[in-house]
Amino acid sequence: MISGKIKTLEANDERQYMIHENYEVYVKQGAPLGAASFHYHNFYEIIYVAEGEYSSLLENQLYSLKKGDFLLIDSNVMHKYHFIEKKHDSSRRIILWITKETLDQLSNGNMDLSACFSSQDYCAYHFPVYYEEMLSSYLMKLVMSELIDGQLQGSKEVMDRGYLTLFFAYLNLLCNTNEYMFKKEETTSHPMVEAVSSYIDTHIQELISVDDLAHLIHMSKYHFLRKFKELTGVTVHSFITNKRLINAVAGLKAGKNITQVYQESGFSDYSSFLRNFKKTFGVSPGKYKDFY
Repeated sequence: MISGKIKTLEANDERQYMIHENYEVYVKQGAPLGAASFHYHNFYEIIYVAEGEYSSLLENQLYSLKKGDFLLIDSNVMHKYHFIEKKHDSSRRIILWITKETLDQLSNGNMDLSACFSSQDYCAYHFPVYYEEMLSSYLMKLVMSELIDGQLQGSKEVMDRGYLTLFFAYLNLLCNTNEYMFKKEETTSHPMVEAVSSYIDTHIQELISVDDLAHLIHMSKYHFLRKFKELTGVTVHSFITNKRLINAVAGLKAGKNITQVYQESGFSDYSSFLRNFKKTFGVSPGKYKDFY
């Protein structure tokens, strides 16, 4: 007999890393106060709004989601929950985390199931009710995980791979239809974050000072520091370091050597790079490079 329960994450759970190697699916209820600062991870994330409303800031773009909407977050993209008092108390979401390696295995060379994360300028979608219900049903099947009959565990794993394959196959096809994508007027841009992020990307190999950024934004240094922290939930220094680490990860995955990577990412020396890399990813750059 198949019996199980829904896997959940508490609203104040701050975990932004995977415990399982391939993918994880959870239901999360209420305003996720544990994700109120900019963060990123080396796996993909999908947020499906099952009830209520939810808002998320990706880099400089704010998405205000309603029941039935899907948000797709690419790996190594800075994002955060955007808090609005009392507005998200009744929000219920299904969260899916999955690695590129898992999607490549499911694709089996026939279809790039990860293409939906990088194919469009905007990352949120409204699908027609029929397609929304079909996709959400696959997510619900995945989130029902813990079986009483242990002998059925192997069958459950096979079925879950099937649900994941169907979910991402349909999702990729639907994401290629422009009419389902969020329109520009449904999003809000934050010019400060956009300008700062763009400047850092352009000058990633250089020393970047707070004075330079404040001058760029035409604010006093201290006003800029306060405003940036208020908007993003992180300090300017942390934001710059995270952008450097994202660039370093891309270099490692591209096969560049570690010395080249940390220099091209703007770290002053290897010890600084190593300290920040291990703090963020839990392993040394060498071990990370070997894994990928």
